[in-house]
Amino acid sequence: MSGTLVAVAPHPSAAPAATAPTDGPLARIGPNWFTAVMGTGIVANAAELLPHRTPALHDFAVVVWLAAAALLAVLVVATALHWVRYPAVARGHLADPAMAPLYGAPPMALLTVGAGSLLVGRDVLGPDAAVVVASVLWAAGTLGGVLCAAVVPYRLFTRVGFGAGGAPATWLLPVVPPMVSAATGAALVPHVAAGQGREALLLGLYALFGVSLLASLVTIALVVLRLVATGAGEALAVPSLFVVLGPLGQSVTAANLLGAQAHGAIGAPYAGGLQALGVVYGAPVWGFAMLWLAIAAAVVLRAAREHLPFSLGWWSFTFPVGTVVTGTSVLARDAGLAPLSWVAVALFVLLVAAWATVAARTVHGAARRGGLLRAA
Repeated sequence: MSGTLVAVAPHPSAAPAATAPTDGPLARIGPNWFTAVMGTGIVANAAELLPHRTPALHDFAVVVWLAAAALLAVLVVATALHWVRYPAVARGHLADPAMAPLYGAPPMALLTVGAGSLLVGRDVLGPDAAVVVASVLWAAGTLGGVLCAAVVPYRLFTRVGFGAGGAPATWLLPVVPPMVSAATGAALVPHVAAGQGREALLLGLYALFGVSLLASLVTIALVVLRLVATGAGEALAVPSLFVVLGPLGQSVTAANLLGAQAHGAIGAPYAGGLQALGVVYGAPVWGFAMLWLAIAAAVVLRAAREHLPFSLGWWSFTFPVGTVVTGTSVLARDAGLAPLSWVAVALFVLLVAAWATVAARTVHGAARRGGLLRAA
């Protein structure tokens, strides 16, 4: 989801041995490709959470979710083959300061598709199977996301550092997955037996919320510091500014979805307080998200007037915006604000337009002599 997602080569210090195979389409499969799953799956989830829905919109959501699920399956297999065929390259990704943050994408892809299985996949899987699929993908995505949130920043802190110039927006990617776990896990709360287990799950989700929120706030401050110190940077990195919207929109979504489940999981006075927190927290954070969306869009338009080359980094225009759509939708629902519900619809139209554009460019780039796969 950063501007460096395509044509990312391993860092020189992590270069594979000369005798190891490094050529072929699968050699370039990295965690960055899972951003396409995230960006596609969020379109389906956002469609289903919109305050104004139609049967046609639901059918659209089902088709998009199936596409995300199929792409996830393909990438999981391709990644496994990549590790078998090109182990040195695969290990080099984690040592590469440009690629390592992208390890946040696979867990979020699992979580996004898992959430979709409950929201829109019931028609395809059936209610019971949908819960099983959602639970398995949530557990795998949460485990991977927590590990990523600990391991990747540790490696970046100890092997890279950021100096006095702040940090790139891609450094948010490793710490956002726990927030996605908090948001997507809310739908699983009613499926746990009432009592200690359900309450433990709810509070565990709030703990994940806190892990990601505090880490994201620190990182966003470093991103702003970098912008002040060095400017927007090269055009290829400009789309990554949209990544900042991810923790903002997802935290608003999580706060409201978790608050809606509080009454069935925890007693008074905490249930009412947690439900109110969704609106009390969500409104100011949503306001900042709108400000950042305007700033990021202005920077992108400025870069586009000069030259904005296509890369997998363009998927930054999808998932982060999708989280703002879901956050706006649930905030409008819980606050009872009809005008805000139409803002959610407008943002969804923007999301679909961005997704259609990026998906078409990605398919074209991958098909044209393996352009994206063979980029050096």
